[in-house]
Amino acid sequence: MSDETELFTIGELARRTGLPVRTIRFWSDSGVLAPAGRSAGGYRLYDEAAAARLDLVRTLRELGLDLDAVRRVLRGQTTVRDVATTHLRAVEAEIRTLQVRRAVLRRVARQGSTTKEMRLMHELARMTAEERQRILDEYVRETFEGTGTDGPGAHIAQAMRTLPAHLPDDPTPEQEEAWVGLVELLGDEAFRRRTREMAVAGARSAGEPPAVDPQRVAEHAAPAVRDGVSPESPEGAEILNRIVDRDMPSAERLRLADTLDTFTDRRVERYWQLLGVLNGRPPMPPQAPAMEWTIAALRAHA
Repeated sequence: MSDETELFTIGELARRTGLPVRTIRFWSDSGVLAPAGRSAGGYRLYDEAAAARLDLVRTLRELGLDLDAVRRVLRGQTTVRDVATTHLRAVEAEIRTLQVRRAVLRRVARQGSTTKEMRLMHELARMTAEERQRILDEYVRETFEGTGTDGPGAHIAQAMRTLPAHLPDDPTPEQEEAWVGLVELLGDEAFRRRTREMAVAGARSAGEPPAVDPQRVAEHAAPAVRDGVSPESPEGAEILNRIVDRDMPSAERLRLADTLDTFTDRRVERYWQLLGVLNGRPPMPPQAPAMEWTIAALRAHA
């Protein structure tokens, strides 16, 4: 008998391919590996084409395709490319889900959590990307509703929507941490009220010059915070005079302090910092502590 007509029993086919007999028998029973014939004793026999087909079945199964998909490929009802494309989307979705779970578990393992926080993060891990995007869109809509599509908050609203619905591919631990932190912020009612207050106040002050030069705050107040200079001290008064006009009336100083206070919040600043981490942007140095120092100095020396 030539090689072209040589037939193999299941046991011989198992030895040639390295697959267990029970696996070959199961695939044969499932209709994905038809025998070429039967022996005189009624045993199934397979040819070289069946061996090659078996290699393809094994490859497709190891890639995670179910038997129905394998059958459709073998019958020519679909192509390997089409099946692989569909399966790839499913695998990528599963990877994204596992990334979220890893991010949540890493945060819990690193920081510990209360029962409430654990429940929140569990719900977060179960959410689909569409559900997370809906939370973000709802937050932005509530925050900027009525402030005008061309108002000063429009570009901020758009920027706030840049929170990706998915974690980046192969995220760093810092990006995972930032992603969980951002979604937690979006679920914080106090944070949502605060950003709404800031958006409404920003719309009212549209067209007005900046309340204070942020560059001066960074240049003078930030070192004061770093060096532990009290804003109420005489030295604090001298530093304040480098930020605002030393002849500014008391009432104007108090109004300025109230205005700066409206637009200063560490949680909001953290939102932008975490968003920058998630989107791979350079770290943004904190500005809120220096602004808080300036507010306290304005009130102390009004």
